[in-house]
Amino acid sequence: MAPPSRLSERLIAAWHERAIVLKAMSFALVGVLNSAVDFGVFALAYSYFGLPIILANVLSWCVAVSGSYVMNSLTTFAHESGRELRAKAYFGFALSQVAGLVANTTTVVFASYFMPVLIGKVLAIGVSFLVNFTLSHFIVFRKRPHAP
Repeated sequence: MAPPSRLSERLIAAWHERAIVLKAMSFALVGVLNSAVDFGVFALAYSYFGLPIILANVLSWCVAVSGSYVMNSLTTFAHESGRELRAKAYFGFALSQVAGLVANTTTVVFASYFMPVLIGKVLAIGVSFLVNFTLSHFIVFRKRPHAP
């Protein structure tokens, strides 16, 4: 197979063959958007509607994890997913993110004893990023061998 000659072909090839660091950066960019959604829904549910921390956190997670699946399937892990949204993959992704939800909820509840809840939520988002990326990269969107 001849090497790609046009710049666009080389960029597409590089995107498909990118290193884990680039994937982590893409995952982080998607994460920034979803973190804003997560934080916004949490702040609204907790501060405005007066929901308990755990309920507000689970609600905000449900909204954010759905957006995260769509964006990561279409960008970060597009090569692995074929840019297709599948119910089975969504449930696998959501299930893998439950560990991040547990880490996030534990962190925000624990942090609420030492700092304002919304600051604890920011800390919790960072903790869950580490858990979520690791599980997404190594389990949910791992490269699968192609069938002959």
